[in-house]
Amino acid sequence: MTPPLQTALKRYPPALLATCPVPWTNRDKFDEPLFRQVAARLARDFTPHVYLFGTAGEGYAVTDRQYDAILAAFREALPADAQPMIGIISLSVGTVAERIVRGRAAGFRDFQLSLPSWGALTEAETDRFFAETCGRFPDCRFLHYNLMRAKRLLDGDTYGRLARAHPNLVAVKMGGENTAAFADILTKAPALQCFFTEFGYAAMRDTQECGLLAAISASNHRKGLAYHAARGPQLAALAEEFRAVHRALKAALDPAATYMDGVYDKLLLKLEFPDFPLRLLPPYASADDRAFARFRAGLPSGWSAAELS
Repeated sequence: MTPPLQTALKRYPPALLATCPVPWTNRDKFDEPLFRQVAARLARDFTPHVYLFGTAGEGYAVTDRQYDAILAAFREALPADAQPMIGIISLSVGTVAERIVRGRAAGFRDFQLSLPSWGALTEAETDRFFAETCGRFPDCRFLHYNLMRAKRLLDGDTYGRLARAHPNLVAVKMGGENTAAFADILTKAPALQCFFTEFGYAAMRDTQECGLLAAISASNHRKGLAYHAARGPQLAALAEEFRAVHRALKAALDPAATYMDGVYDKLLLKLEFPDFPLRLLPPYASADDRAFARFRAGLPSGWSAAELS
Protein backbone atom coordinates (compact mmCIF):
# COMPACT_ATOMS: atom_id res chain seq x y z
CA MET A 1 0.00 0.00 0.00
CA THR A 2 1.37 3.41 -0.98
CA PRO A 3 1.79 5.71 2.07
CA PRO A 4 -0.01 9.04 2.07
CA LEU A 5 1.64 11.88 0.18
CA GLN A 6 3.09 14.63 2.39
CA THR A 7 2.63 18.05 0.81
CA ALA A 8 3.33 21.64 1.76
CA LEU A 9 2.71 24.99 0.12
CA LYS A 10 5.67 25.17 -2.26
CA ARG A 11 7.19 28.20 -3.97
CA TYR A 12 7.68 26.33 -7.26
CA PRO A 13 5.69 23.54 -8.94
CA PRO A 14 6.78 19.84 -8.93
CA ALA A 15 7.70 20.10 -12.59
CA LEU A 16 9.87 18.06 -14.92
CA LEU A 17 13.08 20.11 -15.12
CA ALA A 18 15.44 19.56 -18.06
CA THR A 19 18.78 20.97 -19.14
CA CYS A 20 19.47 22.30 -22.62
CA PRO A 21 23.11 21.41 -23.44
CA VAL A 22 25.07 23.58 -25.85
CA PRO A 23 26.40 22.06 -29.12
CA TRP A 24 29.91 23.01 -30.22
CA THR A 25 31.43 22.62 -33.69
CA ASN A 26 34.78 20.90 -34.21
CA ARG A 27 36.34 24.38 -33.87
CA ASP A 28 34.67 24.91 -30.48
CA LYS A 29 32.22 27.42 -31.94
CA PHE A 30 28.59 27.70 -30.84
CA ASP A 31 26.33 25.76 -33.26
CA GLU A 32 23.43 28.18 -33.07
CA PRO A 33 21.05 26.59 -35.64
CA LEU A 34 21.23 23.18 -33.94
CA PHE A 35 20.92 24.74 -30.49
CA ARG A 36 17.77 26.59 -31.49
CA GLN A 37 16.22 23.36 -32.82
CA VAL A 38 17.03 21.47 -29.62
CA ALA A 39 15.83 24.24 -27.28
CA ALA A 40 12.54 24.67 -29.15
CA ARG A 41 11.79 20.95 -29.24
CA LEU A 42 12.69 20.38 -25.60
CA ALA A 43 10.34 23.16 -24.49
CA ARG A 44 7.57 22.16 -26.89
CA ASP A 45 7.59 18.35 -26.64
CA PHE A 46 9.29 17.47 -23.35
CA THR A 47 8.88 20.19 -20.71
CA PRO A 48 8.43 23.97 -20.64
CA HIS A 49 10.78 24.03 -17.62
CA VAL A 50 14.09 24.06 -19.48
CA TYR A 51 17.29 25.52 -18.12
CA LEU A 52 20.53 26.72 -19.65
CA PHE A 53 24.11 26.79 -18.32
CA GLY A 54 23.85 24.31 -15.48
CA THR A 55 26.84 22.04 -14.86
CA ALA A 56 25.72 19.81 -17.74
CA GLY A 57 25.27 22.94 -19.86
CA GLU A 58 28.89 24.02 -19.26
CA GLY A 59 27.88 27.19 -17.48
CA TYR A 60 31.27 27.08 -15.75
CA ALA A 61 33.13 27.21 -19.10
CA VAL A 62 31.46 29.89 -21.23
CA THR A 63 32.92 33.36 -21.69
CA ASP A 64 30.83 36.48 -21.17
CA ARG A 65 30.53 36.86 -24.94
CA GLN A 66 29.32 33.26 -25.32
CA TYR A 67 26.95 33.73 -22.38
CA ASP A 68 25.27 36.69 -24.06
CA ALA A 69 25.06 35.10 -27.52
CA ILE A 70 23.67 31.78 -26.27
CA LEU A 71 21.26 33.56 -23.91
CA ALA A 72 19.82 35.55 -26.83
CA ALA A 73 19.43 32.45 -29.00
CA PHE A 74 17.74 30.60 -26.13
CA ARG A 75 15.25 33.41 -25.56
CA GLU A 76 14.34 33.63 -29.25
CA ALA A 77 14.06 29.85 -29.75
CA LEU A 78 11.65 29.16 -26.91
CA PRO A 79 7.87 29.06 -27.35
CA ALA A 80 5.85 31.71 -25.56
CA ASP A 81 4.66 29.32 -22.83
CA ALA A 82 8.16 28.15 -21.82
CA GLN A 83 9.34 28.59 -18.23
CA PRO A 84 13.10 28.98 -18.73
CA MET A 85 15.82 29.14 -16.09
CA ILE A 86 19.40 30.40 -16.46
CA GLY A 87 22.31 28.83 -14.61
CA ILE A 88 25.05 31.05 -13.18
CA ILE A 89 28.34 29.37 -12.22
CA SER A 90 31.42 31.39 -11.28
CA LEU A 91 34.09 31.70 -8.62
CA SER A 92 33.30 35.44 -8.57
CA VAL A 93 30.11 36.65 -6.89
CA GLY A 94 30.56 39.86 -8.85
CA THR A 95 30.40 37.89 -12.11
CA VAL A 96 27.33 36.02 -10.83
CA ALA A 97 25.59 39.34 -10.15
CA GLU A 98 26.62 40.79 -13.51
CA ARG A 99 25.24 37.77 -15.36
CA ILE A 100 21.98 37.96 -13.44
CA VAL A 101 21.72 41.62 -14.46
CA ARG A 102 22.26 40.72 -18.12
CA GLY A 103 19.83 37.81 -17.84
CA ARG A 104 17.19 40.11 -16.38
CA ALA A 105 17.76 42.58 -19.21
CA ALA A 106 17.16 39.72 -21.68
CA GLY A 107 13.80 38.97 -20.05
CA PHE A 108 14.65 36.07 -17.70
CA ARG A 109 13.57 36.00 -14.06
CA ASP A 110 14.43 32.44 -12.93
CA PHE A 111 18.06 31.63 -12.15
CA GLN A 112 19.98 28.58 -10.94
CA LEU A 113 22.85 29.08 -8.50
CA SER A 114 25.81 26.96 -7.44
CA LEU A 115 28.13 27.93 -4.60
CA PRO A 116 31.61 29.20 -5.55
CA SER A 117 33.92 26.17 -5.54
CA TRP A 118 37.45 27.52 -4.97
CA GLY A 119 37.00 26.74 -1.28
CA ALA A 120 34.19 25.42 0.89
CA LEU A 121 32.08 28.31 2.19
CA THR A 122 31.49 28.78 5.91
CA GLU A 123 28.00 29.38 7.28
CA ALA A 124 28.59 33.14 7.27
CA GLU A 125 30.00 33.05 3.74
CA THR A 126 27.05 30.98 2.55
CA ASP A 127 24.64 33.53 4.00
CA ARG A 128 26.60 36.31 2.28
CA PHE A 129 26.44 34.50 -1.06
CA PHE A 130 22.66 34.22 -0.93
CA ALA A 131 22.34 37.83 0.27
CA GLU A 132 24.34 38.96 -2.79
CA THR A 133 22.09 36.96 -5.14
CA CYS A 134 18.59 36.29 -3.78
CA GLY A 135 18.75 39.38 -1.56
CA ARG A 136 20.01 41.68 -4.28
CA PHE A 137 17.43 40.65 -6.90
CA PRO A 138 14.07 40.34 -5.12
CA ASP A 139 12.13 40.35 -8.41
CA CYS A 140 13.84 37.11 -9.51
CA ARG A 141 13.40 33.50 -8.39
CA PHE A 142 16.33 31.25 -7.53
CA LEU A 143 16.98 27.51 -7.47
CA HIS A 144 20.12 26.24 -5.75
CA TYR A 145 22.03 23.24 -7.10
CA ASN A 146 23.29 21.35 -4.04
CA LEU A 147 26.33 19.31 -5.11
CA MET A 148 29.75 18.34 -3.81
CA ARG A 149 31.58 20.03 -6.73
CA ALA A 150 30.97 23.19 -4.68
CA LYS A 151 32.82 21.51 -1.77
CA ARG A 152 29.85 21.85 0.56
CA LEU A 153 26.42 20.22 0.69
CA LEU A 154 23.76 22.32 2.40
CA ASP A 155 21.48 20.56 4.88
CA GLY A 156 17.90 21.08 5.99
CA ASP A 157 18.79 23.48 8.79
CA THR A 158 20.72 25.75 6.41
CA TYR A 159 18.00 25.68 3.79
CA GLY A 160 15.37 26.39 6.41
CA ARG A 161 17.28 29.49 7.52
CA LEU A 162 17.92 30.63 3.95
CA ALA A 163 14.29 30.10 2.94
CA ARG A 164 13.12 32.25 5.85
CA ALA A 165 15.56 35.00 4.89
CA HIS A 166 14.82 34.91 1.15
CA PRO A 167 11.23 34.40 -0.06
CA ASN A 168 12.54 34.24 -3.64
CA LEU A 169 14.69 31.17 -2.95
CA VAL A 170 12.18 28.71 -4.38
CA ALA A 171 13.83 25.36 -5.06
CA VAL A 172 16.74 22.98 -4.62
CA LYS A 173 18.06 20.31 -6.96
CA MET A 174 20.18 17.31 -5.99
CA GLY A 175 21.45 14.15 -7.63
CA GLY A 176 22.12 10.78 -6.05
CA GLU A 177 20.02 8.64 -3.74
CA ASN A 178 20.74 10.02 -0.26
CA THR A 179 17.16 9.79 0.94
CA ALA A 180 18.07 10.84 4.49
CA ALA A 181 19.51 14.12 3.17
CA PHE A 182 16.48 14.61 0.90
CA ALA A 183 14.05 14.04 3.76
CA ASP A 184 15.99 16.45 5.99
CA ILE A 185 15.58 19.27 3.45
CA LEU A 186 11.95 18.43 2.68
CA THR A 187 11.13 18.46 6.39
CA LYS A 188 13.09 21.52 7.51
CA ALA A 189 12.58 23.71 4.43
CA PRO A 190 9.07 22.67 3.35
CA ALA A 191 8.45 25.77 1.22
CA LEU A 192 11.29 24.85 -1.16
CA GLN A 193 10.50 22.58 -4.07
CA CYS A 194 13.05 19.78 -4.39
CA PHE A 195 14.16 18.31 -7.71
CA PHE A 196 15.79 14.87 -7.69
CA THR A 197 17.24 12.80 -10.50
CA GLU A 198 15.44 9.60 -11.47
CA PHE A 199 16.37 7.27 -8.63
CA GLY A 200 16.03 9.86 -5.89
CA TYR A 201 12.69 10.84 -7.41
CA ALA A 202 11.50 7.22 -7.40
CA ALA A 203 12.48 6.88 -3.74
CA MET A 204 10.68 10.04 -2.60
CA ARG A 205 7.76 10.81 -4.91
CA ASP A 206 5.14 8.52 -3.37
CA THR A 207 5.51 10.13 0.06
CA GLN A 208 6.65 13.68 -0.70
CA GLU A 209 5.86 16.27 -3.33
CA CYS A 210 8.97 16.76 -5.45
CA GLY A 211 9.96 17.45 -9.04
CA LEU A 212 11.96 15.36 -11.49
CA LEU A 213 15.38 16.55 -12.62
CA ALA A 214 15.76 14.89 -16.01
CA ALA A 215 19.02 13.03 -16.50
CA ILE A 216 18.35 9.57 -17.97
CA SER A 217 14.89 10.87 -18.90
CA ALA A 218 16.46 13.10 -21.55
CA SER A 219 17.32 10.02 -23.61
CA ASN A 220 13.68 9.12 -24.24
CA HIS A 221 11.14 11.90 -23.86
CA ARG A 222 8.14 9.60 -24.00
CA LYS A 223 9.42 7.48 -21.12
CA GLY A 224 10.59 10.57 -19.25
CA LEU A 225 7.11 12.06 -19.31
CA ALA A 226 5.66 8.72 -18.16
CA TYR A 227 8.22 8.57 -15.36
CA HIS A 228 7.34 12.05 -14.12
CA ALA A 229 3.65 11.11 -14.01
CA ALA A 230 4.08 7.62 -12.55
CA ARG A 231 3.43 6.61 -8.95
CA GLY A 232 3.65 3.41 -6.93
CA PRO A 233 4.37 0.13 -8.76
CA GLN A 234 4.48 1.83 -12.17
CA LEU A 235 7.20 4.22 -10.99
CA ALA A 236 9.18 1.36 -9.44
CA ALA A 237 8.98 -0.67 -12.66
CA LEU A 238 10.11 2.27 -14.78
CA ALA A 239 12.97 2.92 -12.35
CA GLU A 240 14.33 -0.55 -13.12
CA GLU A 241 14.30 0.26 -16.83
CA PHE A 242 16.10 3.50 -16.14
CA ARG A 243 18.72 1.65 -14.06
CA ALA A 244 19.47 -0.55 -17.06
CA VAL A 245 20.03 2.57 -19.18
CA HIS A 246 22.28 3.99 -16.47
CA ARG A 247 24.36 0.79 -16.46
CA ALA A 248 24.72 0.97 -20.25
CA LEU A 249 25.83 4.59 -19.99
CA LYS A 250 28.49 3.83 -17.38
CA ALA A 251 29.71 0.77 -19.29
CA ALA A 252 30.23 2.82 -22.45
CA LEU A 253 32.84 5.05 -20.79
CA ASP A 254 36.29 4.46 -19.36
CA PRO A 255 35.73 3.30 -15.76
CA ALA A 256 39.06 4.81 -14.67
CA ALA A 257 38.24 8.29 -15.99
CA THR A 258 36.44 11.17 -14.30
CA TYR A 259 34.01 13.04 -16.52
CA MET A 260 32.22 16.35 -16.33
CA ASP A 261 28.42 16.16 -16.16
CA GLY A 262 28.05 17.28 -19.76
CA VAL A 263 29.66 14.07 -21.06
CA TYR A 264 26.77 12.01 -19.69
CA ASP A 265 24.07 14.50 -20.62
CA LYS A 266 25.23 14.84 -24.22
CA LEU A 267 25.38 11.05 -24.66
CA LEU A 268 21.83 10.79 -23.31
CA LEU A 269 20.51 13.68 -25.38
CA LYS A 270 22.03 12.23 -28.57
CA LEU A 271 19.47 9.39 -28.47
CA GLU A 272 16.75 11.98 -29.07
CA PHE A 273 18.90 14.27 -31.25
CA PRO A 274 21.23 12.04 -33.32
CA ASP A 275 23.10 15.00 -34.86
CA PHE A 276 24.04 16.48 -31.48
CA PRO A 277 27.85 16.66 -31.06
CA LEU A 278 29.47 15.22 -27.95
CA ARG A 279 32.20 17.85 -27.58
CA LEU A 280 32.79 19.80 -24.38
CA LEU A 281 34.69 23.06 -24.32
CA PRO A 282 38.40 22.57 -23.55
CA PRO A 283 40.18 21.52 -21.49
CA TYR A 284 37.61 18.95 -20.45
CA ALA A 285 37.57 15.48 -22.02
CA SER A 286 34.60 14.54 -24.20
CA ALA A 287 33.03 11.24 -25.16
CA ASP A 288 33.28 10.20 -28.79
CA ASP A 289 31.07 8.44 -31.33
CA ARG A 290 32.54 5.06 -30.39
CA ALA A 291 31.38 5.57 -26.80
CA PHE A 292 27.94 6.53 -28.08
CA ALA A 293 27.82 3.37 -30.22
CA ARG A 294 28.70 1.26 -27.15
CA PHE A 295 26.04 3.04 -25.13
CA ARG A 296 23.38 2.51 -27.77
CA ALA A 297 24.32 -1.16 -28.17
CA GLY A 298 24.01 -1.72 -24.42
CA LEU A 299 20.51 -0.27 -24.06
CA PRO A 300 17.74 -2.59 -22.87
CA SER A 301 15.58 -4.15 -25.55
CA GLY A 302 12.93 -1.78 -26.86
CA TRP A 303 14.43 1.33 -25.32
CA SER A 304 13.99 4.42 -27.48
CA ALA A 305 12.89 2.25 -30.40
CA ALA A 306 11.51 5.20 -32.37
CA GLU A 307 14.87 6.98 -32.28
CA LEU A 308 16.96 3.88 -32.98
CA SER A 309 14.97 2.50 -35.91
